[in-house]
Amino acid sequence: MWRGLYTAATGMISEQKRTDVIASNLANAATTGYKRDVTVHREFHQMLIKRVNDHENAGTLGMDVAPFNSLADLGTSKEDITQIKGFSADPFYRPGIGPLGLGDYIDEVAVDYQQGALESTGNAFDLAVVGDGFFAVQTPEGVRYTRNGAFFKNQQGFIQDIRGYNLLDTQGNPIRIPANVPDSRVLITGDGIVYVPGNQTVINPVTNRLEATGNMDAQQRIAQIQLVEFGDRLATQKQGDNLFYLVNDNNGNQPAANAVGQNVQPRIMNPDAQPRPASGEILQGALEKSNTAIVTEMVELIHNHRLYEANAKAVQTQDSALDNAVNQIGSAQ
Repeated sequence: MWRGLYTAATGMISEQKRTDVIASNLANAATTGYKRDVTVHREFHQMLIKRVNDHENAGTLGMDVAPFNSLADLGTSKEDITQIKGFSADPFYRPGIGPLGLGDYIDEVAVDYQQGALESTGNAFDLAVVGDGFFAVQTPEGVRYTRNGAFFKNQQGFIQDIRGYNLLDTQGNPIRIPANVPDSRVLITGDGIVYVPGNQTVINPVTNRLEATGNMDAQQRIAQIQLVEFGDRLATQKQGDNLFYLVNDNNGNQPAANAVGQNVQPRIMNPDAQPRPASGEILQGALEKSNTAIVTEMVELIHNHRLYEANAKAVQTQDSALDNAVNQIGSAQ
């Protein structure tokens, strides 16, 4: 009884956590570049169940039948023994009852990196990643990665997101657009190269702003957006605010190999856990919408609620059986 009670309780705990994940997906259905989470369930190790009094010497009901070789030697036969669904009291036949499940648990909350739908905006600094890839932004905690390409140009000309984090180029530097260049003249190619009019850029000593000079009918390259990917899907983890960080180091840096345990060192030295140039492309003037499908998540939520109720009913049944065993059977005179 106790085992059944705990098994059902593990199911309730798992479904409760799964409900939290689904609720988070629904809450971010309108978040640009959001990637939905998926709970991965894993079953506890099963237990092989044997019949009571089944021993290696084939004893049944406490009998020692070692001197005998058959049911005839015991003065009985299979016809004299009640058999139900293959179960037998035959001491020379040990039926296999089978494995018993002990419940499940949430092994991990994985990220679904499926491409979200693209929405055209016409904004020169709205960027969508088509395929694999992350933008790199500079935060107070270090470099972070995001699929949210809703950027804008601040007063100093730096390309930033809504939190004020600078978009980084391939050299790890913030990207600055000349102040005298209108947004409509900024061109960003699929591989992230940023072009603006002119032949060179200089700092205006009066305004202290970057300005483009020279032939304004020409195009000059000023930077290339850092777009990276990871060969290992476990290399990054969600931080919040639609940002990802490297799991090797919460600051986004690779720690020294001698500063961690032996079980972590192979992950640190794994090249697939480090950022590399992405295979995806950048689409200017568009945004990637969340890959959360509201209808699908609602169906999953209803299904999850039914599973939770089933486990709750199992707990109530086990509790009622324990109550009868203690208060009625145990008190019988």
